[in-house]
Amino acid sequence: TASSGSPSQTYRIRLVPHLDSRRTLRFEPITRDLKDDDSPLRIGRFTDRAGLTLAAQNAHNSSKLAFKSKVVSRAHAEIWLENGKFFIRDTKSSSGTFLNHLRLSTAGHESRPFQLRDGDILQLGVDYQGGSEDIYKSVKIRVEVGREWQASANAFNMNAITQLKELGVGTDPLKQGEIKGNKRPSKQNIPDCCICLFAVTIRQALFIAPCSHAFHYKCIRPLLEKHTTAFSCPLCRSFADLEEDVEVEPEADEADEEEDHE
Repeated sequence: TASSGSPSQTYRIRLVPHLDSRRTLRFEPITRDLKDDDSPLRIGRFTDRAGLTLAAQNAHNSSKLAFKSKVVSRAHAEIWLENGKFFIRDTKSSSGTFLNHLRLSTAGHESRPFQLRDGDILQLGVDYQGGSEDIYKSVKIRVEVGREWQASANAFNMNAITQLKELGVGTDPLKQGEIKGNKRPSKQNIPDCCICLFAVTIRQALFIAPCSHAFHYKCIRPLLEKHTTAFSCPLCRSFADLEEDVEVEPEADEADEEEDHE
């Protein structure tokens, strides 16, 4: 459990945009690895007085989390780790900090600590009614905690990619000899599309999310067009940048080739 970890153990927190509408303020996901004795992460408004860019201020070695929005105070809130659990506190912000739609404290008053859990919705400030530009929008964040396992190979995503590869066995001319007679391939154990509830099968245009969940492209297209490159999975709410670089390790390719020859 989190509370039984050693003092030197690190815990990861990832802050990603909460895409609840087309007007959501976009920002690059922020990841931090903390220990119990580390300094708190200070959340505040981005300023260029120090001559640093927004990306530089949010670098991995920085304890400051900056957001380019005028509704965020310069010293808005702070996040820290205590006994393996993440906590947040409003540090006398003027426009408020909201956790799952509940304001932590009144304007200008410091709040008590609140624990952050995986999937929580965090909001910094409120939208300024008179401005439509991004700098007048509140910052809506989805908190991801304890999801390190998703970034590496695991039983779910390895099984999902194997089943998706097998979908095309019946249509691959090089593998036609593997199918006897005119029998159709057996039904795979891939879940049905959660949007239309129809089966995911061969000869369909599919969209495979980075979290390995699969959908019919026709069903998921409105969501993709709504948020362009920013994607939040309808099933697990994992956030991903669809234009992120794709890298394949050479060892993985060699292993696949060896399996194909066997």
